[in-house]
Amino acid sequence: MKRTIMLAALCLTAPVALQAQTEERTLSADSIVSLDGRLDSLYRTLPEVMITGERPVVKAEGGKLVYDLPRMLADRPADNLYEALKHLPGVVEQEGRLTLSGQSVRVVLDGKVTTLSTEQLYALLKSMPADRIEQAEVMYNAPARYQVRGALINISLKHSDKEKPTLQGEAYAHYEQQHEAAFVQRAALLYSHRRFSADLLYRHGHGRSYSTTGKEARHTLSDGTLHTLCTDEQGRGSYYSHNFRLGMDYAFAKNHTLSMAYNGIHEASDSDIRTQGFLHSDVTRTADKWLHNLRLDYVTPIGLTAGAEMTYYRTPSTQWLESEMQGSATRFRSDELQRINRWKYFLAGEHTLAGGWGVNYGALLQTGIDHSSQHYSQGTDLPASMSSRRREETLNLYAGFSKSVGKRLSLDFSLAAERYHSPAWNEWDFYPTFNLSFRPADAHILQLAFGGSKEYPDYWAVQDAVSYISSYSEVQGNPLLKPYTLYNASLTYTLQGRYVFRLWMDHMDDFAVQTLYQSPDRLAEIYRYVNFDYWQQSGIMASLPLKIKKVMSGRLNAMAIFIRQKDSDFYDLPFSRHRLLPMLTLNTTWTLASRPDLKLQVDGRLQGRAIQGIYDLPASGTLNLALRLGLLHGQASLKLYANDLFRTAGISPYIRYATQWVTNNYSCYRTLGLSLTYKLGGYKEKQREAVDASRFK
Repeated sequence: MKRTIMLAALCLTAPVALQAQTEERTLSADSIVSLDGRLDSLYRTLPEVMITGERPVVKAEGGKLVYDLPRMLADRPADNLYEALKHLPGVVEQEGRLTLSGQSVRVVLDGKVTTLSTEQLYALLKSMPADRIEQAEVMYNAPARYQVRGALINISLKHSDKEKPTLQGEAYAHYEQQHEAAFVQRAALLYSHRRFSADLLYRHGHGRSYSTTGKEARHTLSDGTLHTLCTDEQGRGSYYSHNFRLGMDYAFAKNHTLSMAYNGIHEASDSDIRTQGFLHSDVTRTADKWLHNLRLDYVTPIGLTAGAEMTYYRTPSTQWLESEMQGSATRFRSDELQRINRWKYFLAGEHTLAGGWGVNYGALLQTGIDHSSQHYSQGTDLPASMSSRRREETLNLYAGFSKSVGKRLSLDFSLAAERYHSPAWNEWDFYPTFNLSFRPADAHILQLAFGGSKEYPDYWAVQDAVSYISSYSEVQGNPLLKPYTLYNASLTYTLQGRYVFRLWMDHMDDFAVQTLYQSPDRLAEIYRYVNFDYWQQSGIMASLPLKIKKVMSGRLNAMAIFIRQKDSDFYDLPFSRHRLLPMLTLNTTWTLASRPDLKLQVDGRLQGRAIQGIYDLPASGTLNLALRLGLLHGQASLKLYANDLFRTAGISPYIRYATQWVTNNYSCYRTLGLSLTYKLGGYKEKQREAVDASRFK
């Protein structure tokens, strides 16, 4: 309690002295993931005086907000592209995932959408220097021509066009200490000469992990008996990863380019989870992952773009389980395999016409084959094994137009028709996207947006498979899991290019999330993806810049979300719940000295209670400090940081609903870290888009 009060005081004290200022920064949303595969995927007024002569950091172009992100990073440098994105108003990191004003967001580079998973995309973004950014485009409902539905951040990158051959590079080293240590090393090179350029990137990460989970449960069976369970779980693991990529571009002429990019990932990990108390178990797991992605893009000077992409993903894993509960022993080995082959082909056109009109159209075909298997051996009373081969195909056709009326009004409309075919589904859907931007006066921007989209479940989530964490805890697949449909409407107001206010509403039919359920038939808790009837979110956001002369700059973000969830067939426990979720984030940079260049970053976040199905999620908060020293006239930087200083970021979700009673107390540790960056030859990396594997295991 003392730590929470102290955290709240530190987060809220800083703005009190800020009465007359302006400038840039971030915002919030929600999600929680446990460390062992049980996904809990839990999710002032304006200053009276404004500084004159300061350029706005955002402008409106069509249905998007274009941020001058390099200038926003001038006082608050970032180690990589991922860290840079968190400086955008409305963007916040929640348990390792980026959100935009309370909703999930896709990130693309130079307008190119690929097929790397969310985690693999983030790994790629963290591998790349932030000073490659030219600008960031934020769209709350992306037009169909981006081949992405929903919220989108498009990072435009600087490209070299020097006549003389240049070779530039960057070296980076990072040490981080939570309970255990982790290390990252990366190196990048960029070569460019006239029409040809090539970039090479390698990143290596390795370390150990440690976590604990304390479970308290009261399990009621259908015969009326009540069982009280208390367990203490301890997990240890180690891992290493390699990320590597090679990209090449050749420009035949202006707007006439052939591009190739290869991206590869190799990850290996092992873990051991031991549980004591009501039951005793020991689970040892090893996993090995490989991903290869190759993409070709051809841009023509007549407004046509064509491309093809191939992704191969393979992750075999082995698990040994020995568990004893109430005198019954379980022992077996399980071998799992997921192998994905996916191909993507697209053709797109975009043309500017007279009178402020523009048209766009395109077609995209994506096919994938999922080979998954799970075999149990070396035990007694073995569960059933599984082997499947699932093929799915997505065909997307779209067309749209844009219209500008003077400098005050612009409209962007598109309609996409998509056919999704799989063993369980074969249907057409239509997704309209509407963006209207109006500038009533030079300092004011109003944007109205509406859009629809569909999200598909992870490949492994729809397999008829069961994975065991212990004799009591298991993860079940759901072959009947449906994709869910999202509709979003929002109104955004931008004042003076710095202050951002937003109202929005999301409605998600058949929203899918993993939940916990205590079976009435046996002593077992089941983690399983299920579809709700719907999930609704209505929210209001304010993002305000703060500044004290040349001493401090930052941003205060406030948000309130009203959440409503309903499921009329959740096992035998239908529910309809709602909750108001407040969030507050404060990000500041304090200039301690200009020579040497020494800055202190102070970031704080407070978040109220939330719900997810029958889960209750307690309030949480965090305070992060970072001291950054610039060296060698900006060619190098040294950063020392401490995250979650009071160990208040983690939560212990609990269920108190009808016969369901359980609390999971997850461990939470502060993080200390040190990083060193050195740029060779004024390195400016040639960035590539990442591959979408968000549905891979």
